[in-house]
Amino acid sequence: MRIAAMAAGAVGAYFGARMQAAGHEVFYIARGAHREAIEKNGLTVESAHGNLHLPKVNVTDDPAKVGPVDVVLFAVKLWDTEKAAEQAKPLLGRDTRVVTLQNGVDSYERIAPIVGAARAIPGVTYVVTVIERPGVIKQTSQLQRIICGPHDGRTDAPLAAFVDAAKAAKIDIALSDDIARERWQKFVLLSASSGATAVTRSTMGPILADPDTRALFRNLMSETFAIGRAKGVALPDGLVDTILAMADNNFPADMKASMANDLDRGNRLELDWLAGEVCRLGRELKMPTPVNDTVYAALKLHRMGRSK
Repeated sequence: MRIAAMAAGAVGAYFGARMQAAGHEVFYIARGAHREAIEKNGLTVESAHGNLHLPKVNVTDDPAKVGPVDVVLFAVKLWDTEKAAEQAKPLLGRDTRVVTLQNGVDSYERIAPIVGAARAIPGVTYVVTVIERPGVIKQTSQLQRIICGPHDGRTDAPLAAFVDAAKAAKIDIALSDDIARERWQKFVLLSASSGATAVTRSTMGPILADPDTRALFRNLMSETFAIGRAKGVALPDGLVDTILAMADNNFPADMKASMANDLDRGNRLELDWLAGEVCRLGRELKMPTPVNDTVYAALKLHRMGRSK
């Protein structure tokens, strides 16, 4: 398959590298020092699933130089969503599928009017990766899961072909017939873990071990769960406790959400689309979200990053 990772950051480059290692033609859309390092030295992945070095990599900052592909792994930061979707148009053919692997809960709705509702595929990913340094992706847990599916639950042959190829590449991937539920289950977890790790400047191990910060994490999830239910999403009973148990058993003690890593590095934050989105939906639905409101207020002055 022809696959474009847009952008080739911590998530896009990780899954792109796994697909390239399995024999597929992957194009990495990157910029700045990261692009230069990949161009010069290739792409390296340091992972619990086995380290990987790809010495020859198709990398560019211009999608027009790539042309139509079968699949776009759409993994840009949330503030770049619409701009990147416009820039991705040269990658689109009639049957191209643009699989959103972003944080937040509204990526499909934002890109569908730009790339086409049939091409846009809602997706979620559970993977803990960072750009360790330009040209090097580090995976810090065993998780490498993708769940995706058409927004209307239809059978989609081009998407199914990609899922089969990703499975053959040893990626844990599944098609969902209720992708709205999957998106919100991820959002319950991510909005809480990003808020908790960023506002405490701590990792998940100490947060889960301390009764007060554990309660913070749980209460953040509970508010988001209630919002999802109010919007008609079929979230299962007991989801918050299920996620807590999963975190206790599977989260590395040193795990941080990507927003907390961005905060540490002085980068721009996805706050407005995480805790901020929970707060916005709470106001829209006239439902109180006091814990998310507090996290948003505590981080708001940092959300544009440190001036360079």
